[in-house]
Amino acid sequence: MSERADVIIIGAGIIGAATAYFATLQGLSVTVVERGLPASGTTSRCEGNILVSDKELGPELELMRYSLDVWKGELAEFGHLWEFEAKGGIIVASRETSLASLDRVTTSQRSHGIVAEPLDIPALRELEPHVTDRALGAAFYPEDSQVQPILAASHLLRLARERGAQLVVNAPVTGLIREGDRVTGVRTARGEFSAAHIVNTAGTWAPEIAALAGVNVPVNPRRGFVLVTEPLPPMVHHKVYAAEYIDNVGSGDASLQSSPVVEGTPADTILIGSSRERIGFDSTVSPDALRQIAANAIELFPFLERTRILRHYHGFRPFCPDHLPVIGHDPRAPGLWHAAGHEGAGIGLSVGTGKLLGQALAGLEPDMPLTEFRPERFDEPGFADHDATEVHA
Repeated sequence: MSERADVIIIGAGIIGAATAYFATLQGLSVTVVERGLPASGTTSRCEGNILVSDKELGPELELMRYSLDVWKGELAEFGHLWEFEAKGGIIVASRETSLASLDRVTTSQRSHGIVAEPLDIPALRELEPHVTDRALGAAFYPEDSQVQPILAASHLLRLARERGAQLVVNAPVTGLIREGDRVTGVRTARGEFSAAHIVNTAGTWAPEIAALAGVNVPVNPRRGFVLVTEPLPPMVHHKVYAAEYIDNVGSGDASLQSSPVVEGTPADTILIGSSRERIGFDSTVSPDALRQIAANAIELFPFLERTRILRHYHGFRPFCPDHLPVIGHDPRAPGLWHAAGHEGAGIGLSVGTGKLLGQALAGLEPDMPLTEFRPERFDEPGFADHDATEVHA
């Protein structure tokens, strides 16, 4: 068995990388074990969103606001490394029902300090000249931001390693080591590792790690596709999406859902999403999903009908039925912590999650008050339809 660390982190996606970095800032010794290569799972198959605009009032929005402060505050000096862009987001409503829904959401958010500026059609066209003529109204969120997710995870992990963290790749965890009831280490294809704390940041594979400890963490894969266009002159200046996207994010429906999300990149390509469906780990390319994404994007930005798509990719977002991530120490398996279930908000929420966990792992009171971790929530009647109002950690 290797030298004992303070913390073992299972998974080197962006949640694991952020947790490793902030744990080392607290002076903890850290070992990260990764089943493949860093950032090779969901982190490499998403858009890098840091959004306040798509979140209803509640704990996820509060965690996003905390995370955004971390991205723009203590991590600001590294922003150029992961292409941080405070580009702002625009939600467009092209139907009367969507306009009413957008008004409801923005009014509620503004009452809690979120900057959501209503846009009439002239103001919308000034910001996005190529948007659909069918738009009835819009809202601008100047805080919405973007990073390149692979770069963010890679550099956070590099910064952690510069502070002494160890990285073990191609090391899938095959078992957990216990001393009595306490989880004290991991068995991997590359040997055994021990620590005072074991943190499960395995994303969509988090339930497999939890099962090794004999506990249930109901995180499921939710597949999503993204299209990438040929390089173009600047045509889309913000992250722009239809108001229907908010409802899709909050839905637990297993069937295919698609609503347009369009944004430019520093490489001059345009990223086009989004789709969501729960079909397990089926990696088959879905022509239906791709067609829906393309058709929706053309409705939002008609010029895209004449644009070539260079490639598409897809990933599996870690979905929890009540749309709240599972963060904190698991009393069912002392020594085991979880940070999973962030679904499509994982990039944005990663640094807030990592900082709070780093503080808790060091025995400090976290900056943001978190309620007691309650695994019994998973067994509550109607859990899949639960509209939670607490952060469970």
